[in-house]
Amino acid sequence: MTKSLNGGTIRDPGANDPVRLRVVTTPHARNGLPHPSYDDGAGYRPDPGPGQPGPGTLCQGHASCVPICPSQAKYTPLKTQARWGSSVTLVTRAVVTRVRIGADGRAAGVDYRSYRDDTTEAVTHSVDADLVVLAAHAIENAKLLLLSGAANSSDQVGRNLMDHPVLLTWGLMPQQVGAYRGPGSTSGLEGFRFGAARARRAPFRVEIGNWGWTWATGPPESRVAEFLGTGGSDGRGILGTELRRALGDQVGREFAFQFEVEQEADPANRVTVDPRHRDALGIPRPVIHYDLSDYVKRGIAAAKAVSDQLFDLLGAEDHTRFEQGPDWPGYFEFEGRPYAYRAAGHGAGTHIMGDSPLTSVVDEWQRCWDHPYLYAVGCGSMPTVATSNPSLTMAALALRSSEEMHRDLLGRRRSTSAGHPAPLAS
Repeated sequence: MTKSLNGGTIRDPGANDPVRLRVVTTPHARNGLPHPSYDDGAGYRPDPGPGQPGPGTLCQGHASCVPICPSQAKYTPLKTQARWGSSVTLVTRAVVTRVRIGADGRAAGVDYRSYRDDTTEAVTHSVDADLVVLAAHAIENAKLLLLSGAANSSDQVGRNLMDHPVLLTWGLMPQQVGAYRGPGSTSGLEGFRFGAARARRAPFRVEIGNWGWTWATGPPESRVAEFLGTGGSDGRGILGTELRRALGDQVGREFAFQFEVEQEADPANRVTVDPRHRDALGIPRPVIHYDLSDYVKRGIAAAKAVSDQLFDLLGAEDHTRFEQGPDWPGYFEFEGRPYAYRAAGHGAGTHIMGDSPLTSVVDEWQRCWDHPYLYAVGCGSMPTVATSNPSLTMAALALRSSEEMHRDLLGRRRSTSAGHPAPLAS
């Protein structure tokens, strides 16, 4: 693909000048070497032989790193948790139901319900705390703040929910491309994220998908079903050696483009709670209100126009089709043409960061304006979501905030030991 695309140009409907193409490697975080003391060595089998990497050393092309990497080459928090000292207690099978706010407006602790796997019966507990950190991502952080009646003097808790609407296009390359080997994506095209076109349509990045048509139409076994039911000369479908040949030919040539489209913050896209909708523990579920603006829809339309030209440059068969129905809940029509999108699951917004308590929920440290010693961290703090996966930005913000949390706790301890009440955090 790189040979066919690099140096070529694409006409972007939103831009005046053509965009020059360059395939760029996408950063990945993977473990390079096994840690022999991790979990007393569990999870790592011995090296199978000279020159053969054992699990935990590097990606081995299982094509199943979502959600779990079989060789543990992908980052896992388990190694971090293994370094926790005795002062840290991890409570599992527990769901926080409320942040407790003291009469002075400070965060004072949380209430939670614990349960066993074999029952929905729950026991309610309370925990006192000098500092509370909500780190349950954009949806659950917002839900918990709303249930607690907390941090919402700006009326922005739950609002400005963003994701990356993903336009998928898929087809067959003229030759085998090694589909389903390795991570879901290793490279993409970044030239449509920038420039004057942003004023007219949402920008996007183009991810080159390695896992064939899985996200678009289902895993390879769905192609097996198609071949078994159609295509045979006697009307019975393709069987035996012919089935193996046909399946290998198609699956090995499958590819997809994933256009991750930037979505602007819209207060109408939001998380709310409704006591009529509860989970098995009796806790209100989050209720989602979500739609696409015309700005985003123009970006999706531009992405499809770009895709058409990419297929031409590759000489690939385009099998993309969008049909209204349960397979495409994100179906819509725009300017007379059908489109559909998938959700990337990159939730952001809902407790946005800002420089004023009048217009935002948290400050630059992800600390709630309304309540000292209450932090809401994660992608929910991001006032914009840009065009690509927010994980690295989220991690950087969390590390930065942890330094301020440390300063908050040190300040509180100094004040308490001096016999004075701890000052309100600024």
